[in-house]
Amino acid sequence: SERRKKLVEFKHFLFSCLYVLPIMILVLAQNDLGTVLVLLAIFGGTFYIAGANAKYYFSIVGVAFLSVAGMLIAHFQFGVPIPLKEYQLMRLIIFWNPKLDPLGYGYNIIQSKIAVGSGGLLGKGLFDGTQTQLGFLPEKHTDFIFSVLGEELGFLGASVILICYFVLLWRAIKIALDARDDFGQLIVVGVISMFLFHIFENIGMVIGIMPITGIPLPFVSYGGSSLLTNILAISLIINVNVRKQKLLF
Repeated sequence: SERRKKLVEFKHFLFSCLYVLPIMILVLAQNDLGTVLVLLAIFGGTFYIAGANAKYYFSIVGVAFLSVAGMLIAHFQFGVPIPLKEYQLMRLIIFWNPKLDPLGYGYNIIQSKIAVGSGGLLGKGLFDGTQTQLGFLPEKHTDFIFSVLGEELGFLGASVILICYFVLLWRAIKIALDARDDFGQLIVVGVISMFLFHIFENIGMVIGIMPITGIPLPFVSYGGSSLLTNILAISLIINVNVRKQKLLF
């Protein structure tokens, strides 16, 4: 379509960014960096499918990454103040080396990795995890719920959860491909991007390959607002699937 062709041009891509930028700024003002990253993931997924050149999106992400890296270097080398809260700064530092503060900011991730690693192939049994049941693992019902699964159900139990996510995302991709119009397809792709980022970030966080952001694991982490959001997102996918054929009423 004509709109998709326009997105190939960088100026139209930048103009489109202005729609989502104010929302990100408002969310960032509430010190919720995790949600901003989710919005970036949704933005990237939908705009790529809409026809935008991927190099534009990755250029913006690259500039943002280099800016953050530059601020950190300037802060630690020259004492330049940076617009980050102490806990946000420590999360970045602890991501590189949790042992710098093993009893403070690094405690969560260290205990999480111990829990996941001690689960082995079959796990220690439901409600028999030492790290989880003895209170060593904090936030075990929300952000670090996957650590509980890894310790008590083991590699096989955690793999079942991942397979369920794979089936969900694969089905959503099929619905996106079969969507009747571009709008429906973009809605489904946005939901897929949201779920995919949540899953990758949360699981990556508990095993130490991603920084801690407080992003919940879809349909597993405790939280009413998160569960409601996930249900509404699935409802959007179902609606697009129902309307792939013209309604007769």
